[in-house]
Amino acid sequence: MDKPQIRILLAEDDHNLGTILKAYLEAKGFPTTLCADGQEAYETFIKSNFNFCVLDVMMPVKDGFSLAKDIRKVDPKVPILFLTAKNMQEDILEGLEIGADDYMTKPFSMDELLLRINAIYRRTYFDKPGDSEKSFFQIGKYSFDYARQILKVDGKEQKLTSKEAQLLKMLCDRTNYVLDRSEALKKIWLDDNYFNARSMDVYIAKLRKYLKKDPSVELLNIHGKGFKLLFFRK
Repeated sequence: MDKPQIRILLAEDDHNLGTILKAYLEAKGFPTTLCADGQEAYETFIKSNFNFCVLDVMMPVKDGFSLAKDIRKVDPKVPILFLTAKNMQEDILEGLEIGADDYMTKPFSMDELLLRINAIYRRTYFDKPGDSEKSFFQIGKYSFDYARQILKVDGKEQKLTSKEAQLLKMLCDRTNYVLDRSEALKKIWLDDNYFNARSMDVYIAKLRKYLKKDPSVELLNIHGKGFKLLFFRK
């Protein structure tokens, strides 16, 4: 990966933090444009060519969530990483449902930020998630044995149907990626028609119910795209 090609839009209303972040990122080889509010950041984004966005959530004029929604209308693929002083799960969920790729809560390590940017960029532009040959997965506190179609937590086993197991495996294979609705329908139901789509929604609801014993595990609906399985970091 050629680091100088990663041009970053940084939206941060804390002048001191923004200046430090900009200097650090540019020292690491990432050309970075700093904006002090969400509206300025949006206007800058549509006028220039960026392939990564680092957005503070709480900003004047236009907050980070509103900014991300507007950016997603212009470019549905560009990676977005949120910076937030909040550690509320509801706020994190809102950002991820908008289509953000990751989040970091303040204060954070500059080195960790750099690692996250590299990982997200590589995942977005280079890595191609797909079906693996793995048959055993760890999902937070859960263990999932695909071959036996068993989901286990706290010593208790939940026997899954074939479709439930197939769907959960596809989600596990794409952890932190969006599982495209049409892809899942064509692979499991063999057709992405309306009735099969409604059936899949029922299966997603059942999987969500099975996974509710661990609050660090979330199965999100990504509007207009599909589903994302993620584990909240402690």
